Amino acid sequence: MAKRDFYEVLGLSRGASPDEIKKAYRQKAKELHPDRNQDNPEAESRFKEVNEAYDVLKDDTRKAAYDRFGHAAFDGGMGGPRGGGPGAGGQGDFASAFSDVFEDLFGDFMGGRGGAPGGRQRAQRGSDLRYNMRVTLEEAFLGSQKTISVPTSVACGACSGTGAEGGAEPTVCPTCSGMGKVRAQQGFFTVERTCPTCGGLGQTIKNPCKVCHGAGRVEKERQLSVNIPPGVETGTRIRLAGEGEAGLRGGPSGDLYIFLEVREHPLFQREGVNLYCRVPVGITTAALGGEVEVPTIDGGRSRVKIPAGSQTGRQMRLRGKGMPALRGGGSGDMLIELAVETPVNLTSRQKDLLREFEKLSEDNNPESNSFFSKVKTFWDGMKG
Repeated sequence: MAKRDFYEVLGLSRGASPDEIKKAYRQKAKELHPDRNQDNPEAESRFKEVNEAYDVLKDDTRKAAYDRFGHAAFDGGMGGPRGGGPGAGGQGDFASAFSDVFEDLFGDFMGGRGGAPGGRQRAQRGSDLRYNMRVTLEEAFLGSQKTISVPTSVACGACSGTGAEGGAEPTVCPTCSGMGKVRAQQGFFTVERTCPTCGGLGQTIKNPCKVCHGAGRVEKERQLSVNIPPGVETGTRIRLAGEGEAGLRGGPSGDLYIFLEVREHPLFQREGVNLYCRVPVGITTAALGGEVEVPTIDGGRSRVKIPAGSQTGRQMRLRGKGMPALRGGGSGDMLIELAVETPVNLTSRQKDLLREFEKLSEDNNPESNSFFSKVKTFWDGMKG
């Protein structure tokens, strides 16, 4: 009896994606599992047929061969069947295919397989690194260029990152045939574990590099230039692609992340793109009005008019004198907050003048008069 088309077995079209193939297999495997179909004599044969189809279509190389040549790609004359693949029959097909689904269902709980597709881990990506940097408010306003020293792993120059003496190419691990994992049959399931010979890399090195001892990378401190754009604030993250830890045995490098913290400023407080500056003024200036000169974050000066009768907490706004927006869009404002200062260490003459002034200013304190009028009403109400 001629074999059915593998896509037809899984109920798929030929343009199905890997995710669609896996999903269809999982559904069919659950539906036709012999333990759930003990009264159906055909379930076991159909179950094996589904496993055989998935064992081919899950692998990009074998799928491409099947798409081009059909079943002839695995029936001899086209390289023959792979161990446990189509044509081998028996439980090997089921063990290979079903272990992938078992791992898909429980892999996250058990820690996952990781690595490259097919379990091959010929090279490993380096780890991402974090660097904490502190900058001044002025540097955050203007932007700056900083040079940092980063201790990290870099590709070994002696072996060009291969880990082998003289830069020779590693050889395929004879234990796992380059898969990085070995399988052992335990009853109904196939248990997969990291290859003990190559440690999951899929490759072995006959003559390890004497400098890096086969790792393909060495520890080194690097000098890197970091561009700090204007407008950064505490929590801003800058990514330097490929500047992290070097990959293992020629793998790609990780990234370096710069986390910024803006130091507190003695004059300005920042809130987003706006700046606040608390400016003390004397009671004479606050009462009669006047001008005060204030600093700005760009190093300049601005004269601010103080309206007569100003109280502590009054704010004046200097538009466009705040921080620049990180990704464009103009600048914030600077807000001047007045703090009316009470004089201290008065002379006898100053005290006499203030007492005389107090007698003459009974009608010049509207807020005090209003408050104590309310207090008198409150006390009278309590007596009543």
